[in-house]
Amino acid sequence: MEIIGYLASILIGISLGLIGGGGSILTIPILVYIFHVNPRLATTYSLFIVGFTAAIGSIKHYQLGNLKFQSAIPFAIPSLVSIIVVRKFLMPIIPEIIFSIGSFSITKDIFMMLIFSVLMMMASYSMIKSKQEIVDESKTNIMKVAFMGYLVGVVTGFLGAGGGFLIIPALIFFTGLTMKEAVGTSLLIIAFNSLFGFLGDVINGVNIDFFFLLSIAFFALIGIFIGTFLSKKIDGSKLKPAFGWFVLVMGIYIVIKEIYFY
Repeated sequence: MEIIGYLASILIGISLGLIGGGGSILTIPILVYIFHVNPRLATTYSLFIVGFTAAIGSIKHYQLGNLKFQSAIPFAIPSLVSIIVVRKFLMPIIPEIIFSIGSFSITKDIFMMLIFSVLMMMASYSMIKSKQEIVDESKTNIMKVAFMGYLVGVVTGFLGAGGGFLIIPALIFFTGLTMKEAVGTSLLIIAFNSLFGFLGDVINGVNIDFFFLLSIAFFALIGIFIGTFLSKKIDGSKLKPAFGWFVLVMGIYIVIKEIYFY
């Protein structure tokens, strides 16, 4: 199973490099169901794995001319603020048992995985329906970009998810970036958000197995180089619907796994 997990980790990087998102959607299930990492710790690990991989990918996209700093900054700053608020103040006050019905209890871990499954299904809908990206060439709407950045920060802080499926449409519709530019810029925002979120967890005393973490990140790094290479030859937007169906199936699986096999 560990070998399968490491090979699956390559897909994290491929997804980020090719379509600018989906890394966390793969990372959390891999960590929880293959490596049997506690869901809360998995969100911390996901922040580093996705953040580190996205950082390397953003450098590659910068070299390709796909990274636009002026669009990334108004998105990234409010994201970071909401990440800090969620992980420092909100996460610690969530009770260990959310509610109970007879002998069945929704624990904090189950609750996080169920919320994550909802996120996956929302992401899948966004990917499946986006057959063609519509670019708005109008002036950048800073307020809408900042608000979307705040929402992505909440998602990143709570679930350890980079939020690429939210970032890319926001960049396209509110800043006028092309699909390839949105992918490259999304990676920078994901890296910024995720690595600062991970740093906050380290400062707060979360116990980290760095050898395990770096080994997963290494395989994800292989994937980011593959994904970035493929992005020069394949239009990532054409692959999003297929990836969306895969994510939908994974989301449904998590719901069944957490509730039916409780």
